[in-house]
Amino acid sequence: MSSHIQRLRLPDNDPTFGSNKVFDLFQYAPAVKAGGLVFIAGQVGIHADGSVPERAEEQIELAFKRLGAILAHEGLGFEDLVELVSYHVRIDEQLSAFRAIKERYITSDFPAWTILGVAALARPNLLVEIKAVAAARPA
Repeated sequence: MSSHIQRLRLPDNDPTFGSNKVFDLFQYAPAVKAGGLVFIAGQVGIHADGSVPERAEEQIELAFKRLGAILAHEGLGFEDLVELVSYHVRIDEQLSAFRAIKERYITSDFPAWTILGVAALARPNLLVEIKAVAAARPA
């Protein structure tokens, strides 16, 4: 592992994620810090037990909570985001709800935002995924 690259490992009892099982199974880190930036892997709307709500609004809320938890583990907040990319299945049915929920989490210092409509995500019942990049705070 390079000393200038730091990979986040969540506590095994993390209340938002439950464990590191999915990260270990698919061999990726929830976040990687390098070059003054924190790259946050795509967050989907699932509960800590792995269950997926049916409603897009609930999935969006959970995805933002998961994003917020990773930011907090890195000592950051939503104001530190520099880029947000959201992926939407059936974008026309959920974009207005996404925007309303996003506005509760990101209230100022807006990041660049790319919105993409996609045919599917990692599980057939997932409707939204959010990946982000944040500026790391000086140590």
